Amino acid sequence: MIARAFGWFTTVEPSWLDLVDILIVAFLLYQLLQFIRGTHAVQMALGALVLVLLYWLSQLLHLETVNWLLRTFMPYLVFGIIVVFQSEIRKVLAQLGKTPLPGVFGSPRTEEVIDEVVLAGTTLAAQRTGAIVVIERDMGLRSYIETGIALDAYVTYDLLISIFNPGTPLHDGAVIIQGNRVAAAACFLPLTVNPQLSRELGSRHRAAIGVTEDTDALAVVVSEETGVISLVVGGRIRRELDAASLKSALLDVLEVEQAPRPAATPAAGVPAREK
Repeated sequence: MIARAFGWFTTVEPSWLDLVDILIVAFLLYQLLQFIRGTHAVQMALGALVLVLLYWLSQLLHLETVNWLLRTFMPYLVFGIIVVFQSEIRKVLAQLGKTPLPGVFGSPRTEEVIDEVVLAGTTLAAQRTGAIVVIERDMGLRSYIETGIALDAYVTYDLLISIFNPGTPLHDGAVIIQGNRVAAAACFLPLTVNPQLSRELGSRHRAAIGVTEDTDALAVVVSEETGVISLVVGGRIRRELDAASLKSALLDVLEVEQAPRPAATPAAGVPAREK
């Protein structure tokens, strides 16, 4: 059987289409491994690989009973894989559907929007007022926006402070920003099921981690108990941020170029210092 396989390889003349075929399969496998790396899906994938190897081994060694069992239950295993890996499959498909040119389909985002979010976040932190602001990137958040109250208003410090005021009906939930506009408030987000998270993180932080695990969005969280500002990206949380570090992180993640500061002009009657 092995000699027959080697004989088939020697008779086949590869073409450039075969190379393209191999590259596409390698790319898909690489993307899949990237998404399941560091998750519980790795052990499940290894278990499925063991079953596949056992199936081929049973054919090679003519283990009829083992082969019959695997052939009988293999179709059900495929459906089980789809159910178990539904989250990872959704992420892979979403990643493949992302545009390679950032900003082609998304709304423009400026440094002023980030300044408003940072100013509101630091003010809410000083007041010990809980808040969660989700910023949309390439993947749409329409399913989460529809769970809240539509606003479609420009992002301003006053609006964000008013929304998260404990006396307003919209304070309980998340604000979702699309481009330079607040799309909705009081939105419900999925809670993460990661068992490795610290017990100090409440439902607000777990919701921020959950939405960033399912999408490529990022979330700014203000703790109501401690006033600590956190930034969540890709399911990973960075805590104890101040205004400067929060703005720097947002500019970096959102790939927004910081506007150059105008040079100070000398006062009237005072000559400029020579260089």
